[in-house]
Amino acid sequence: MLCVVGARPNFMKIAPVMRALREAPEPVRVRLVHTGQHYDEAMKDAFFRQLGLPEPDVDLGVGSASHAVQTAQIMERFEPVLEREDPACVVVVGDVNSTLACALVAAKAGRAVAHVEAGLRSFDRTMPEEVNRVLTDQVADLLFCTEPRAVENLRGEGIEEGRIHLVGNVMIDTLLRHRELAVPPARTLARHGVDPAVIEGAEGYILLTLHRPANVDDPAVLRRLIKTVRGISDAVPVVFPVHPRTAARIEAAGLGDLMGARRIVRLPPLGYLETLGLMAEARLVMTDSGGMQEETTALGVPCITLRENTERPITVEQGTNRIVGSDPNRILAAVDHVLANGAQGRVPQLWDGRAAERIRDVLVSWLNGRAG
Repeated sequence: MLCVVGARPNFMKIAPVMRALREAPEPVRVRLVHTGQHYDEAMKDAFFRQLGLPEPDVDLGVGSASHAVQTAQIMERFEPVLEREDPACVVVVGDVNSTLACALVAAKAGRAVAHVEAGLRSFDRTMPEEVNRVLTDQVADLLFCTEPRAVENLRGEGIEEGRIHLVGNVMIDTLLRHRELAVPPARTLARHGVDPAVIEGAEGYILLTLHRPANVDDPAVLRRLIKTVRGISDAVPVVFPVHPRTAARIEAAGLGDLMGARRIVRLPPLGYLETLGLMAEARLVMTDSGGMQEETTALGVPCITLRENTERPITVEQGTNRIVGSDPNRILAAVDHVLANGAQGRVPQLWDGRAAERIRDVLVSWLNGRAG
């Protein structure tokens, strides 16, 4: 069986699946392919080490490029690997370009495809991830869903019932396994030359992440968001690990001075355990990340999503997440509400740390049926 990763969110999703397959009563032979889609090699190494993932058996070394070029290069380099390895099944996770590219190559070669985190929909085709999700689900043979709404989406798209499996959320498997290992926020700040006193005290801090094109590619939108965050930081300190792409956009738009507020703590990209520590202890998380919407839900930390939609509606339905877009008035109103009312909400069904075991059971049953 070949498991594919390409970008940082994939690492957290594939780690528990590979572990479960290797620890099965009759262990499944698993090989790991890293497409190299994520270009930060130092961060890749940190994530592999922290999550206990083995070094990739194959690294395609694709690197950063446009969506079309990157997808094409992954397909071209993955095809000979597929022919050489001849797996019974290719397991892809999430919604990045690597997910779709390897699923297409496998499907065209007549190999089975399993999609972990299937059925999530934002219903916004301007998002590249949405296109990747929809197309991957159409070619997948086994579709593993995190929430009931995803199952409904797949049924509505004509996916046969026997291909759909509600298993829970592997991201939460990883979170629960590593929660006690999370790096304390003060240690993370000190490691990067920041006085922990900036975030210490009864008021706590807000954790911010930004990377979606809709938020960072338009200088006007980015300026509006940064100005809003600067205003919020007057009341509560904001810790901001800056994605490399976002950092480039901030500099290109000449917004560096706005980031100079004493209570905006700018950090470089962080490893999983550092991010988990900051997220778990935050008074509030502001993000445009899909994964963080889920992780904050599991942690019981309030989340404000800086997007107009979400492919993870269960985080809103359970009461932990608020969708506000990039409008300053909506953002400020949501922040005021959360700071006044604190954490609310519930953890969804099957987000219990055992999703990978359920995926393993389905895959092993499928393999046995195929052998029979």
